[in-house]
Amino acid sequence: MARTRLQRCTVCGEYGLTEECKKCGGKMASAAPLKFSPQDAQGARRRQRQDAGSDKWIESLPTPRKEEDE
Repeated sequence: MARTRLQRCTVCGEYGLTEECKKCGGKMASAAPLKFSPQDAQGARRRQRQDAGSDKWIESLPTPRKEEDE
């Protein structure tokens, strides 16, 4: 079962409520992220799995664009 009802095709981008796209037959994925909860029961496990805080993890984070020096 999907975490949300609204699904989006990973191939053509069409929206629907099924697990398979009716337009192209591609696989559907959730169209929205999970809701945020401050009482995240799995947060510690997820951070441990992603090795949050390590140098490799920090380098993988997106950084803001640097402004060009004038």
